[in-house]
Amino acid sequence: MRRPGVGDYRPVALVTGGGRGIGAEVVRALAARGYAVAIHCHASLREARALAAEIEAAGGQAIAVTATFREEGAVRALVHRVTDWLGRIDVVVSCARLRRQTTLEALAGSDLVAHYEVNIVGTFVVAQEAAAVMARQAEGGVIVALAASEEPRAGGLGFATSQAAIPALMRSLAAEFAEHAPNVQADALVMVDETPAGIAAKLLDRIEALGASRGAAGGGSSRLPS
Repeated sequence: MRRPGVGDYRPVALVTGGGRGIGAEVVRALAARGYAVAIHCHASLREARALAAEIEAAGGQAIAVTATFREEGAVRALVHRVTDWLGRIDVVVSCARLRRQTTLEALAGSDLVAHYEVNIVGTFVVAQEAAAVMARQAEGGVIVALAASEEPRAGGLGFATSQAAIPALMRSLAAEFAEHAPNVQADALVMVDETPAGIAAKLLDRIEALGASRGAAGGGSSRLPS
């Protein structure tokens, strides 16, 4: 990807876990709305690079970036790599998640810790670091985390409990931002049984609504690019 120059401004979105699945659909939806997209991945670098190439071929801007969400320093460095390359961050969508099936008999505390390290701690760290970037921008920014809503099932305790914690995490971040970074909005989008395209469409609506709330509070631009 060509490094943007003066006059190349586009709003910038960072999508964690954007290399495949729902994350990839979110990347495509944001790129179609005019965003330059940083596509984070961990184990799907080939897919993320192919998706970035697809977006660039269609006239957009995209870059694939890697980081493990089990290392706090790597997550913080990820945010700064994006801002160094694209100059800013307007939207973060957190799709990165760990999902391991483990029988109750084999389940250990370390399995729960692994799920929380990725699905909760990693989501928190990228939001905290990105919010610091957004707070310095006149336009602020929006952070949304996707959370699964499926019924718990045998073998999925670590995943289900970590997903259930995401809405509470994002509500707590919203309260913190209201106090310390009022031009930054945070929320969770709980996914129901929908197609990836349907989830991406709902996400764009949520970003639009959060941007409007930020604009009403005097936080800058309130609209998605058209």
